[in-house]
Amino acid sequence: MFITFEGTEGSGKSLQARRLVERLRERGQSVLATREPGGTPLGDQLRELVLLRDDLGVGARAEALLMCASRAQHVERVIRPALERGEIVVCDRFSDSTLVYQGAGRGLDTATLVSVISFATAGLQPELTVLLDLPVEIGLARKHPHEDWNRFEAETRDFHQRVRDAYQALARAEPRRWVCFDGRKPAAELADEIWQRVAAQMEL
Repeated sequence: MFITFEGTEGSGKSLQARRLVERLRERGQSVLATREPGGTPLGDQLRELVLLRDDLGVGARAEALLMCASRAQHVERVIRPALERGEIVVCDRFSDSTLVYQGAGRGLDTATLVSVISFATAGLQPELTVLLDLPVEIGLARKHPHEDWNRFEAETRDFHQRVRDAYQALARAEPRRWVCFDGRKPAAELADEIWQRVAAQMEL
């Protein structure tokens, strides 16, 4: 099974992805935990370029292509082989992040992005996507500005609102894949809710 976690900055998705992986492993499941951008040596190099190198002046289209280059390597070398071995894959961000950050956030054409993403993933899609949703102000307040803020965290409030709105629209459009949780809830409560949903779908 391929499970992805999505959400705006400060939503707590990375923590919840880790907690789900821990619970699955406690129950004897073979799980691959990974993230995007990254997940491979090439992807980690591209992650640094996209997230941290503001001095490079990366444009919106170049940014989207770098994300998809990382994803193509990730799918081919890591995700698909793990699924073929019968493992559960839990990924912190996947292709939906490109649709909302480079699409709604940067203003790139959605249809074009869908085509590029499809090429990068060879058609691979998650079976379940967990969305942690919360107001933009709360998420950004959780991530106080500091010297290692990445390029996305440092974006404007309007940018982050467009990202949140786009996530909500994707979830409404595909309710069989997306499950939305209130990111304002305590982490332990959220972890229990997510586990109940995943366990039920996987009949664990």
